[in-house]
Amino acid sequence: MSTAIRQPAVAGRFYPANAQHLRAEVETYTTAPAGAPAKARIRALGCVVPHAGYMYSGHVAGAVYRRLELPRRYVILCPNHTGKGEPLAIMSEGAWQTPLGDAVIDGETAAQLKSNLPLLSEDPVAHRFEHALEVQLPFLQVLAPGFRFVPITVGTSNFEVLSALGVVIGNVLAQQQEPFLVIASSDMNHYESDEITRVKDRRAIDQLLALGPRGLYDVVHEGNISMCGYGPAVVMLTAACKLGATQAELIRYATSGDISGEKDMVVGYAGIAVW
Repeated sequence: MSTAIRQPAVAGRFYPANAQHLRAEVETYTTAPAGAPAKARIRALGCVVPHAGYMYSGHVAGAVYRRLELPRRYVILCPNHTGKGEPLAIMSEGAWQTPLGDAVIDGETAAQLKSNLPLLSEDPVAHRFEHALEVQLPFLQVLAPGFRFVPITVGTSNFEVLSALGVVIGNVLAQQQEPFLVIASSDMNHYESDEITRVKDRRAIDQLLALGPRGLYDVVHEGNISMCGYGPAVVMLTAACKLGATQAELIRYATSGDISGEKDMVVGYAGIAVW
């Protein structure tokens, strides 16, 4: 096993760089409000969680993570905001560092995925400065300590490639002895008014809730919905359906305007569980 450590790229910007402050913030977002009715935890196969700065979207991501029965194994898919590296970039050795310590890569599962889909390229370059996956790790470090994960950056918009990756993930995870969760890291519509964003996001959310990877893909493209992680979401839905998913739930939705008060130009955030 390589000792390669992927250094944090957005600590101190998207989330606190101080370990104590980071843990406290994650615990704030993942603790149910006082007096809230207890809900049964969901044993999900997949989920969609946002990846903005914690002050904007941490409450949405935290609402998802606290509702799920979190396993010890994850495949985490994110968009490629930087444009660097290969279209489908995986890392299969080493660990990712956050202020809370090292999150170890699941090398065995990563190797199985690569052997089943040659389009998956071993490529740390695509991951080096990408924030969308990194910001998920502290939630898991607090709630599921000792977890292992497979990081995949998705930089292609080709539906056939997205579908193929989803099928391979579903097939490989179906053979595992331990439960897995497939996380799609995505924000929703970007930089339009709160009113327009909510309408556009609802169209995409409806396809996610209908477990429709092709429908989601088509709605995003035809409706000009700037959902940055629709590719990861298509992959996640495909994999979850392969694993037998039959339902989904919108756990929380918000826009950045809910926090900032600025409604003219917002980003949408949806937290969805699939099982």
